[in-house]
Amino acid sequence: MTCTEFISLLDDLIDNTVTADLRSEIEQHMRRCGHCEVVFNTTRKTIEIYRSHEIYELPSDLRERLHAAIMERCKKGC
Repeated sequence: MTCTEFISLLDDLIDNTVTADLRSEIEQHMRRCGHCEVVFNTTRKTIEIYRSHEIYELPSDLRERLHAAIMERCKKGC
């Protein structure tokens, strides 16, 4: 499985609509590919937070650092 194939299956994986065999193949890919594992975990957690309607207040210094990092990244081409 390639990372592109993994990404194309991410919604189905999170929705738990993949077959057991395909889930096994995806999990095997994530064990070898840290990037895809992070994408899966981050996406899943983002959905959980969104569904719970929790609002997190960031400390102002963290919010400013995050904003600066995002703006710097965008200047380089997102």
